[in-house]
Amino acid sequence: MALADRVVSLLTVVRSAEAEIGALLVEIESRGVQELFGYRTTARLYEHLADVPHAAARRTVARAQALYSSDATPALAPATGAAAVTGSLSTPMIDTIIDAVSRIPATHRDTAEADLLTFAAEGGHKQVAALGARILAHLDPDGVEPDDTEPATPTRELSLRRKRTGTWELSGRFDDETGTRASALLDALAERRGADDLRSPQERYGDAFSDAVDLALNSPELPTQAGERAHVMVAVSLSDLKSGLGHATLGDTGLITAAEARLHACDCKLIPAVLGTHSEPLDLGRARRLISPGLRRALFLRDRGCAFPGCHRPPRHCQGHHIRHWAEGGPTDLANLVLLCGHHHRLLHRSGWQVRIATDGHPEFLPPRFLDKRRKPRRNNIHQPLPFAA
Repeated sequence: MALADRVVSLLTVVRSAEAEIGALLVEIESRGVQELFGYRTTARLYEHLADVPHAAARRTVARAQALYSSDATPALAPATGAAAVTGSLSTPMIDTIIDAVSRIPATHRDTAEADLLTFAAEGGHKQVAALGARILAHLDPDGVEPDDTEPATPTRELSLRRKRTGTWELSGRFDDETGTRASALLDALAERRGADDLRSPQERYGDAFSDAVDLALNSPELPTQAGERAHVMVAVSLSDLKSGLGHATLGDTGLITAAEARLHACDCKLIPAVLGTHSEPLDLGRARRLISPGLRRALFLRDRGCAFPGCHRPPRHCQGHHIRHWAEGGPTDLANLVLLCGHHHRLLHRSGWQVRIATDGHPEFLPPRFLDKRRKPRRNNIHQPLPFAA
């Protein structure tokens, strides 16, 4: 009896701690995980903090967002969140209640959630799920009205729209042949980068689409626009580029941070310009590539692809990263460059990861202290060295 009581006591402590972790994750999300820790999403951060698969981290964050309110989003099941803090609810029971509440109309959620919590104290997961189904059937006996119309599918249709938030929405419909070819291309580019690549399928295909755009822009067969190959112009002052503070103009109307501009400036075509007090061009220099074709080939030979630990992306999907940024006086030579895919290039600029060239001339990476207090250097051991290398 005492053993069982001890198990129950420990389970209460564990569940209460998990609930507190969830509330902290929502707080991090509310304050801005990228600004605080450099990670793109809270799930990415928690994946590394807890050493869990990315899918599990996503589920934990989604569960926390349903239980605890933030400045931007009210909680779906706040009463369940309060009960979770006491340690009285298991994770499967919490998921069962959230799933049931999410299906119930908003005007009846508070009452339904209270009934589900009362029943959860005595019933199991299946019983609570069944009660949720009965409540929903009572409130909406007819269910969702079926859609009898079948819209005509055009052969090829694509929409790419920029929202006010600066994000872009892509939607389209294609004939079977075009869709099959696009799927084959994205499947090849969306392969996992190694055993530690825990991106969701949506994230992998989003990165694959970005890689496909980069490959097309770098193609020598790309049509020209106004006599030049297609390109995206980024304009930023030298002082903002050095400090990483302020903003840069992207294209015609876009706006990105100066920190994002620093990322692109690692491997770009640079045109220095002197502007007057009213932003009129007074002097325009010549365009020059920071990383020459010869130096790029040397990078390809040394790093054999993305040098970040565990990444298998080949050289054609990578960019040259200045270890010490050229705007701060860093030279553009092999001892100050490392090859990185777009995903890990962004991570290096935004997080506590650091890279250096070791005494043997190869790059090694130091993780942030919140991942490894000793900051033990890590290397990419996936890319095979050249067969004739010493």
